[in-house]
Amino acid sequence: MASRTDRPAERVEETVIRLHMEQLETGGYVATSPDVPGLVAQGRTLAETAEIAQDVARKILESCIENGDPLPAVFRRRRRGPPSLCVAVGVPTGR
Repeated sequence: MASRTDRPAERVEETVIRLHMEQLETGGYVATSPDVPGLVAQGRTLAETAEIAQDVARKILESCIENGDPLPAVFRRRRRGPPSLCVAVGVPTGR
């Protein structure tokens, strides 16, 4: 069985997708993306929801490649320069 070190290095490029986060009345968050049609992710925190959304986006990309479907435009664009990212930071709401 081949290990990861036995395989040739695969070149990977990254792209940034926009996420629309919505807080749910029942708690937690749901994310959708205007860049990746069909992406819906739900988590307990913003960070967890973003992580799940990242995984869903990767699975959508892999499915498009495997099935010969057109890639969403965000995956066809070549990135120029370093990406600008936004990250969630938890802020205490008081005692």
